Amino acid sequence: MYEPLLPPARDQFTQRVPQGTQIKCEAVYPRPFWRDAGYSGFAVTDAGPGEVVFDNSPPEGSPGVLVSFVCGRLARQWGARPVAALRAAIIEEYAALWGPQARSPVGYVQQFWAAEEWTRGCPVGVVPPGVLIDNGPALRTPVGRIHWAGTETSTYWNGYMEGAIRAGERAAAEALGEL
Repeated sequence: MYEPLLPPARDQFTQRVPQGTQIKCEAVYPRPFWRDAGYSGFAVTDAGPGEVVFDNSPPEGSPGVLVSFVCGRLARQWGARPVAALRAAIIEEYAALWGPQARSPVGYVQQFWAAEEWTRGCPVGVVPPGVLIDNGPALRTPVGRIHWAGTETSTYWNGYMEGAIRAGERAAAEALGEL
């Protein structure tokens, strides 16, 4: 709740741009074993639950990390189930893609972004048709001391971490400019 209320254009924009629904899953292995077989660790699949998988290992190659994203309808379904159920399904998916070694991660982390108090979703706001035409100028326009800095406000790499950093730098410069 904002007090005083936001200007109508900004309030209408906020009401019409919900966050996406996504669960990020990461399995950690002693090393990126999939590379031994010449695999990149990248996959796109409709067998799910992770629809896209990336090799997220650090540049030095250890530990090995596979990261996948469960998105949209699947994220809403899996988000209502126990964490252990999704973990088991993700690990089995990795085993189907890269072999039985994938069944033995040394660590696992899962984040359901829609359950987070401050983000309420991920990876980016979903902007329906017409919203930017009707309310777009309110996207980056400061309201008093509030400066909007989400990745959605970036004019470059919108929706990505690079966009979030650029938006944060822009909003910080705006705020500093008002001091």
